[in-house]
Amino acid sequence: MAKVKPVRVGIDAANLRGGGGVTHLVELLRHAQPVKYGIEQVVLWGGEKTLSVIDEQHWLIKRNPLMLDKGLLYRTLWQRFYLSQAARDEGCDVLFVPGGSYAGNFHPVVTMSQNLLPFDMRELQRYGWTLFALKLLLLRMTQSRSFQEADGVIFLTQYAQDVVVNVTGQLGAQASIIPHGLNQRFNSEPKLQQAMADYDDAHPYHVLYVSIIDCYKHQWHVVEAVAKLRKQGFPVILDLVGPAYPPALQQLSVMIAREDPERQWVHYHGAIEFDALHHYYMQADLGLFASSCENMPNILLETMAAGLPIACSKRGPMPEMLGEAGIYFDPEQPEDIARALRELMDAPSLRAKLAHASYTLSQQYSWQRCADETFDFIAAVMQENRGTIDV
Repeated sequence: MAKVKPVRVGIDAANLRGGGGVTHLVELLRHAQPVKYGIEQVVLWGGEKTLSVIDEQHWLIKRNPLMLDKGLLYRTLWQRFYLSQAARDEGCDVLFVPGGSYAGNFHPVVTMSQNLLPFDMRELQRYGWTLFALKLLLLRMTQSRSFQEADGVIFLTQYAQDVVVNVTGQLGAQASIIPHGLNQRFNSEPKLQQAMADYDDAHPYHVLYVSIIDCYKHQWHVVEAVAKLRKQGFPVILDLVGPAYPPALQQLSVMIAREDPERQWVHYHGAIEFDALHHYYMQADLGLFASSCENMPNILLETMAAGLPIACSKRGPMPEMLGEAGIYFDPEQPEDIARALRELMDAPSLRAKLAHASYTLSQQYSWQRCADETFDFIAAVMQENRGTIDV
């Protein structure tokens, strides 16, 4: 009797170097039970640093080609010219590319959309004639081709799928919406909401905005909005947390110098280690999210899970995630941001109601669900394309 070859999935992590992409991969493989879907082994290609943070699993095989520990050009060349053959040599039945870009000739392949900025021309234009804008345009082209030629594509939200398809045209591939999960350490039952009369300069009201300082995050508009509230007598402190894109940080610094030159109420904490981030949510009174371009904002999900009342941008997929559990504003209008914040601060009962509602919504997001749905989809694409499996 011929020996049956074990079903193998290959995963390309060549260009996953940090941030949300690595977090997704770590949690996905930590919670995966591939055998439930007829998958016996998973082969993972990546750089040494990325592979080192992936948990060991009896079904997981890690591969570290030398080119993946070099620069972007080497990694791109490896993906283009070596990945497909590596998948064949490993006996893979399907290839998963969570980074989104794939230019090889192995099939079936499942790819994933995790960066919406290249597909939103209005947002892309904020960067002007810069190398970063050129990089985004190139990514738009390479990922459009990848999605068009893939056998399966994973999107994080319905909004993201709609934006991408508006650029690429209708995809021939199977598609599935599979949101990211949530790290349980962000979970915190909503606090008892106090009246604003209970706050003063010695015990101020803390508004927290966690996000990279960037052109489409509008932190300078948030500073201007909070300045308006302080002039109306609200004892509000604004805490900003996140790394920075230098030109956007300069724009923010100009606004802070104008509105709070002594740095009395705007506190920019810079980049914070992900493992320590939940402490900032725990110390906040209200969460704010003012982005105008997102695929699926994990930060908004973390804020929901932290049990905070939320003032949120009405753009992108934010209403899809937050539903009726927040107060929305136009992120480019400081007056509207201030209006949303004041609406919440003036009504502790509304804050309590919305904080409980958003906390409840957040509980549907789990990495176990993400892992199950992802491997189920990969297996379905593999089954659908058995007649075209590259061997």
